[in-house]
Amino acid sequence: MILAVTYENGQIFGHFGHTAQFKLYTIENGQVVASEVVDTNGSGHGALAGFLQSHKVNTLICGGIGGGAKAALSEAGIKLYGGVSGNADEAVAALLNDCLNYNPEVRCNHHDENHGEGHSCEDHEAHSCGHHCH
Repeated sequence: MILAVTYENGQIFGHFGHTAQFKLYTIENGQVVASEVVDTNGSGHGALAGFLQSHKVNTLICGGIGGGAKAALSEAGIKLYGGVSGNADEAVAALLNDCLNYNPEVRCNHHDENHGEGHSCEDHEAHSCGHHCH
């Protein structure tokens, strides 16, 4: 399995459609066996689903994501864990241990607004699904 995380400086980047990098993790037998950071080369929104598909990604962890991108990922057969923030490696470990907090209803509806400096779509939509890892 190839798992992708929207990525910036070790953290999960907050808006799928604007991510400049993904960290790709190769998972075998429930363990990370390899990882690499790849640049999106300016691809955005819907084009990113094709980018992930070309890298054989099965699963995505991200922060905020718009409805069109969610639909494109679904059509590409990529499982989505959205509304996640924090350290990318820790989120992957949590997912592999079945204790990742994510929001299955995550959606960023602010694509028509001018996103100000420091704005993160996850500020509006990142809610825990209530599953806690202790």
